[in-house]
Amino acid sequence: MRPTATNLTQWIWLGVMGLAAAPALAAEFAAVEARLSDLGPADTAIVINESPLDGILEVRLGGDVVYISDDGKHLFQGRLIDLDTRVDLTSRAQNAIRQARIAEIDQEQFITFGPDNPTHRLMVFTDPDCGYCRRLHEQMDAYIAEGIEINYMGFPRAGENSGTFDKLVSVWCATDQHAAMNAAKAGDDVPTRTCDNPVSEHYQLGQEMGVTGTPALMGFDGTLIPGYVPAEDLKARLDQQANAQ
Repeated sequence: MRPTATNLTQWIWLGVMGLAAAPALAAEFAAVEARLSDLGPADTAIVINESPLDGILEVRLGGDVVYISDDGKHLFQGRLIDLDTRVDLTSRAQNAIRQARIAEIDQEQFITFGPDNPTHRLMVFTDPDCGYCRRLHEQMDAYIAEGIEINYMGFPRAGENSGTFDKLVSVWCATDQHAAMNAAKAGDDVPTRTCDNPVSEHYQLGQEMGVTGTPALMGFDGTLIPGYVPAEDLKARLDQQANAQ
């Protein structure tokens, strides 16, 4: 559920249920609530959590993470890093937001290339007219050999009213999606087709989750890896992330 202007207060207090249990904090959170209600559209999801800093709260606004003083007077944006553990707490919060959105995705919408029993599974936001997207696709056999499954999602960098968008629609509407994707990534013509397709949904979802360019590789845990990474290097990076969990 996304909040509306009438249920925004309920949404915020659900996010801080544990904190709201302390009566002394009620006035502070009322001030925070008042400020947050003016920051964006009424349908923006807002969740407030504690941060490790005294007097500072973590706020998740849609797909963004910002920080606000508990009196609602000061807001700042940036990366919060625990120097003892070297953990990027802002990235961890952003990953949690993306992970929640990923859980809602219909995986039947993917165009998937990969081994029968993958070691790692990634979603890849792709644009068939992007040079590095084509380079990634040219090495698909190498990714498969490394045990990596690539699940494509459409992300036309030129937007929804573009030739690239139409090309992605044709790929998703093709009888043989894999052959159509291969042709598109090779720069060949793809027969124009239309159907009920997820390309617009993928594009909007990518924007919500912080995708700004292609290829954008994303783990199902919400971890974002922007840009092309060669197969062997990607395998090493994914192994390291898995071992750190």
